[in-house]
Amino acid sequence: MENFDFERFKQDALAKLKAGKGISGKDGAFTPFLKAFLEEALKGELEDHLSDEDQSNRRNGKTRKKLRSSQGEFELETPRDRASSFDPKIVGKHQKNLPSDIERQITPLGAGSGDP
Repeated sequence: MENFDFERFKQDALAKLKAGKGISGKDGAFTPFLKAFLEEALKGELEDHLSDEDQSNRRNGKTRKKLRSSQGEFELETPRDRASSFDPKIVGKHQKNLPSDIERQITPLGAGSGDP
């Protein structure tokens, strides 16, 4: 993931956990990593989509949307294409909630060892 400083993420996450913040949600300890992961996955989906399309379709910036999880919400930047034919799978176009299968996979991270 470009522009994602994992060392800084670890330090910030540890500080947030020690301060009693939750795992996800707007100010959650895990949210920056989850956000970066989802945005990279969406970029990859768009790249794959554009490689299957004709040459006239191309990237067309990003749009922001709030994505809700069971522990709060955060802002996600989703890529767009000129033809508006890109329909992402990991987080759909009009989806406002974090997919439950992804949330189920990250929940155990917050319930791991009690040693923040």
